[in-house]
Amino acid sequence: MPIAFERVYLKSAGYHLPGEPVDNTAMDAFIAPLNRLSSRIKQRILAENGIKQRYYAVDEQGNTTLSNAAMAAHAIRSCLEQGGLDIGQVSMLASGSSGADALMPGFANMIQGELAAPPMETVSVHGICAAGVGAIQSVAQGIELGGHTLGLAVASEMPSRLFKRSRFAARNYEADFDAHFLRWMLSDGAGAVTLGNREAPGDMLPGLRVRLRWIHQKSFSGDYPVCMQLGLTQDRKRSHLDYPSWAEAEADGALSLRQDIRLLPHLFDIGIHEFAQLVREKWVDPSRVRHFLCHYSSEKFMPVVEDLLDKAGLSIPKPYWFSNLSWRGNTGAASIMIMLAEFLQTRSVKAGDQILCYVPESGRFTTTYMLLEVEDDSSPSALPADRLGPVQETLSTSSTSYADTIAPPHDPAHAPQGLGPLLTELAAIWHDYRSRVWRTPLVHTLREGHFHTQDYIRWMSNWIPQVREGAKWMREATASLSDTYAPLAALINLHAGEEQDDFNILFKDYQQAGGTAARVEDLQRNPGGEALNAYLHALAATRDPIGLLGAIYIIEGTGQRIVPALLPLLKASLPLPPDAFRFLEYHGHNDENHLARWLTAVGLALECDDQQRAERAIMDTARRTAALYLMQFQYVKEYDA
Repeated sequence: MPIAFERVYLKSAGYHLPGEPVDNTAMDAFIAPLNRLSSRIKQRILAENGIKQRYYAVDEQGNTTLSNAAMAAHAIRSCLEQGGLDIGQVSMLASGSSGADALMPGFANMIQGELAAPPMETVSVHGICAAGVGAIQSVAQGIELGGHTLGLAVASEMPSRLFKRSRFAARNYEADFDAHFLRWMLSDGAGAVTLGNREAPGDMLPGLRVRLRWIHQKSFSGDYPVCMQLGLTQDRKRSHLDYPSWAEAEADGALSLRQDIRLLPHLFDIGIHEFAQLVREKWVDPSRVRHFLCHYSSEKFMPVVEDLLDKAGLSIPKPYWFSNLSWRGNTGAASIMIMLAEFLQTRSVKAGDQILCYVPESGRFTTTYMLLEVEDDSSPSALPADRLGPVQETLSTSSTSYADTIAPPHDPAHAPQGLGPLLTELAAIWHDYRSRVWRTPLVHTLREGHFHTQDYIRWMSNWIPQVREGAKWMREATASLSDTYAPLAALINLHAGEEQDDFNILFKDYQQAGGTAARVEDLQRNPGGEALNAYLHALAATRDPIGLLGAIYIIEGTGQRIVPALLPLLKASLPLPPDAFRFLEYHGHNDENHLARWLTAVGLALECDDQQRAERAIMDTARRTAALYLMQFQYVKEYDA
């Protein structure tokens, strides 16, 4: 849930970019292509990222012209000047960065020293792109709680020192693609904002004030491997501190800044999921957003974000978007502050405008949103009671149609009318379930590359008897349906008939992988599978158990969303023949059709019953099935059949 603020205002914003702008040709003087490979990479990356110029705090010989702390100090001075403020009025300083000039002490302390600032509270937020918003949040919370009247948040990045040719010379300029990639993406710069309560000094927009409404940050580091890192080897198994010396770590590439671009599509997927959740919980209404400040590392990702928003029915019109990536470059944690400062200095805003900021961080996947609102300086200081938390305005129908995107994939164009609210609730259940599955020991081991054939065999041995029961409880459920539900019963019986022999395919996969059981009857479910099986059979025996459609949603969705994501990892990790994965291949291809049929079944159920009661039964069963199916995943690594 976002952190809401009642009494925090943006008082001023400023930024600093070192030296003169460096265009795509001139950058060769600073970080020239090292070999034929890097020259091709440069052309490809620059063609995609849309950056036309950037700034470096090093000269053409690689000498530092301005320290990171000095850049931050320049940005702070610009920020204070914009608001007519003095450093002596500030009682808190928070910094955000992926790396200071020194490993210790904290970056905020070094900036305070650079400014020769008076004693104050300091906080140093270490991270990557989201660290800047983390610094803003630290100051905002201090003001909201009454501990401070005026505070400073600053973010500064100086990656140019990592890209000097001299650093690659020790390895004869050899580097893998992941280490080459970011050399053409990142540049130096710093941004700063002052935050205060309403009575605090500072006046950047005469006649107007900018209120910080809320900040939402969520990390998915438990779900995904490292994507962008500095200090680990290419395989991420050894730290630079594990080497006898830093010179040896450098020579082995452990001090190269890397990004695994193959993981990046997941980053935007979870970001849009979070935005959809914010809309669903009415923290933001897309129709009210007048300015969208979206931090992306490459213009290649701009249409990706736009397309996801469009498909989710959450579009923010293109004229409302603002980005300075093309002419300021990608400055990591500082980007959103530089963007916000330049936006407020160059664009017109009016009372009632909402400014939504979005910062995805690829380090190990963090997504961040921040909402500000422009107010007339003469309006009352207190927000109405219904504006302190989630916005209460009724959202348009288009704002709730995103469920088709984040639920297990089926064709939203063929979804019966009237399913929007139900799909919205189920999507939230699914998103939480998928995230929890991704953190189970089974999937974590697979993603980290430590999965073995015996793990696969154990998983199959637990799963086979569970799959065998699927057609049984579905037929039991149809037998419990009254005549009112005859069309629904026929459809479910059709589905059960198609799946009744699936367990035999899975059993043959198990044997191909090396499983030793001669009969399916020799296998047993693990405790999670037993609990799920008992629950589904018990529910199937009750009168009109239409809630089981919620169970089918989770079970079929697992085959359509989770299995396809795991299958390539299984194939890459295990020395098994293709016919050891036939069941997983089958479900990945066929569950999409099953989910389309599920939509029809839900439509029939809602027509035959009180809609509100039916929807509640489906949602409750989906939630319980997700919890029990999660147990089945959890126990695979703990329970040996």
